[in-house]
Amino acid sequence: MASVGLLYVGAVLFVNALLLLDRVDGKAAAILNLFVGALQVVLPTLLILQAGGDIKAISAAAGIYLFGFTYLYVGIGLLAGLDTTGVGWFSLFVSIAAIVFALINFFELRDHPFGVIWLMWSFLWFLFFVTLGLKREEFTRYTGWVTLVQAWVTAVVPAFLILTGLYEPSAAWAIGLAVFAVVVFALLWVVAGPARTRSRPTAPTESPTGR
Repeated sequence: MASVGLLYVGAVLFVNALLLLDRVDGKAAAILNLFVGALQVVLPTLLILQAGGDIKAISAAAGIYLFGFTYLYVGIGLLAGLDTTGVGWFSLFVSIAAIVFALINFFELRDHPFGVIWLMWSFLWFLFFVTLGLKREEFTRYTGWVTLVQAWVTAVVPAFLILTGLYEPSAAWAIGLAVFAVVVFALLWVVAGPARTRSRPTAPTESPTGR
C-alpha cells in the first residue's frame, strides 16, 4: 500500500519541480498537491490501523504524514495565494525529522537504501526551507532541478521496484545511491546553483504561492 503512495509522491514532486522551474502554473499544480496530500494522510492512517501495535509498521507509516501535510499545505497555499514562509519553516521541521527516520531505517529496519533516500529527502526539504522559508530566491532553480531528480530516484523508481518485487534493501544499492546523489547534486550546484542564477538576467516569475 505504501508503495502506491510513493509512486504518486514522485508525480507530485515532478510537477512541483516544474513549478519551481517556471514551467507549470501555481494554481494548476495545486490540484495534484491536494490529491496526493490527501492520499498521504489517508494511507498512513490505514496502515497504522492495520498495524496491530507493530511498532516498526507504525514507525514506517508515521513518516508519510510529513509529506502528506507538506503537499496539503502547498496546495492550499497555491490556491489561496498565501505567503510561503509557513510551508518553508514546516519544511525545516520535516528536514530534521527525516534525519531521524533515516537513522531508523539504517539501524532499526536495516533498510539501507531507504536510509539514504530519507537523507536525500532531508536535503530536499531543507532546500524548500531555504527557498520558501528564508525567501532565498536565488536557490529556486537549483531546488527545482534537485526536486526533478529526486522525483524519479527517491520515489518513482523505488515504487516500481517494490511493486514488481525487485526491490532489495542491500548495502551495495545504498552506497551506489549515495554516490549518485552526491555527484549529481554537486554537478547541479555548478550548473544551476545560486552563483549561476545571479550571473543570468532573470524575468519576473510567479512564486510557488501564486503571488
